Amino acid sequence: MPQPTARTRHQFVFAVLAVGILAFSLLQSLLTPVLVTLQEELHTSRSTVTWVLTAYLLSASVFTPIMGRVGDILGKKPVFVAALVALSLGALLAALAWNVAVLIAARVIQGVGGGVLPLAFGVLRDEFPPEKVSGAVGAIASLTAVGAGTGVVLAGPIVNTLDYHWLFWIPMALTAVAAVAAHLVIPKSSPRTPGRISPLPALLLSAWLVALLVALSRAPSWGWASGKTIGLLVCAVVVAASWVHVEKRSAAPLVDMQMMRLPAVWTNNLVGLLMGVSMYALFAFVPQFVQTPRSSGYGFGAGVTQSGLILLPLTVMMFLSGMVSGGMTARIGGRAVIACGLLTSLLAVAVLTFAHSEKWELYVATGLLGGGFGLAFAAMSSLIVGAVPPDQTGVASGMNTNIRTVGGSIGAALMTSVVTTDLAPTGLPRESGYTHGFGMLGGALLIAVLAVLLMPRPSRNSGTRVSAPPFSPPVEAAPAPTTPAS
Repeated sequence: MPQPTARTRHQFVFAVLAVGILAFSLLQSLLTPVLVTLQEELHTSRSTVTWVLTAYLLSASVFTPIMGRVGDILGKKPVFVAALVALSLGALLAALAWNVAVLIAARVIQGVGGGVLPLAFGVLRDEFPPEKVSGAVGAIASLTAVGAGTGVVLAGPIVNTLDYHWLFWIPMALTAVAAVAAHLVIPKSSPRTPGRISPLPALLLSAWLVALLVALSRAPSWGWASGKTIGLLVCAVVVAASWVHVEKRSAAPLVDMQMMRLPAVWTNNLVGLLMGVSMYALFAFVPQFVQTPRSSGYGFGAGVTQSGLILLPLTVMMFLSGMVSGGMTARIGGRAVIACGLLTSLLAVAVLTFAHSEKWELYVATGLLGGGFGLAFAAMSSLIVGAVPPDQTGVASGMNTNIRTVGGSIGAALMTSVVTTDLAPTGLPRESGYTHGFGMLGGALLIAVLAVLLMPRPSRNSGTRVSAPPFSPPVEAAPAPTTPAS
């Protein structure tokens, strides 16, 4: 039997990583449009069912950098397989959940799988030729966001055709297959940085992330000036400062603070934070806008399936932009590609803000959003991976993912507050709430464009001369961070 060529082996590895990332990103967003259905089926309250999203968000935020660092130490392959197994077991428990408490616990287990993204980047860097790494990383980064958008589109048809349990059975099957395939296909990886993880930095990182994200996700219902919100935000700041101090003094830091201070790292993280503010809020609020009854004077009275289809152009364009991102990065540099993507997304938000009375306007806007965010996410992930030593790929990309998640939580919380500040007598948000909210998200993108100017210019001999992915399926999001109030 002929042995597979290096090219064929790379294609197999990419395909396995792609399936795992797709299943992970589907689990992020499949539940967002159907929370009302889950509330009714599990006989719980609206405030309780939102913890199905919040628990996953918190767990993934904690475990993403930790799993990335463990992969840097023990090797990417076994930790990537373990993350897929956690996703599969969590999905199995969720599919069998008999009450909302069990479902929330299952979502916490699924959050352990948040490490699949930084681990996938590490596998690509270990196994692919240097000239192929940037394109492959950009493709995987784009596939994350494609999966998140696809989850919103598919949620309605899955629930209407089958039932909500299949929102977990389908990803469970995908992750189980991906775990077996990863064990068989991905070459055995050698540990990059033999050592250990100190428990105190991991504990402090977990504590400030949980305090911050709970405060942001609950602030619209608690009130921004409430004692609980302010107390958690202050706690997050104090514990985060303690975490940085401990990391600097630790002999075995979880996150190397010197690495985080690299210009190419902190500027990409800043842009990622601002992108997250806009992207994940738009994922949550565009379908809600479309579902608003026409009797309110705006909206289209669409159902879950119809509102999900509004995001279909976003998914398609994100796939296509992921295909061309590697080639564009090779020709004009990652910084220019990020700026191009952000400006395209800014144009899309302008359309949403000023022209949303016809469905075709929303299709145009979501298509532009997909193209813009796809370009920017893919190029940003490539720059992060290329800026750090190979033994810090997992933790660096994991922290970048976390920072985008924090941005998403900020954007969703602010958007919820803006949209629901002035409700109509019917209890529905007024159109002006959405208009002002979309304008606010556009402001975040404008600041992100300006932040790109802070990124270091690539040198003539930098690793920007990379080819596009040598495979057909070249395709992030972090989870939808909160559920907008209606």
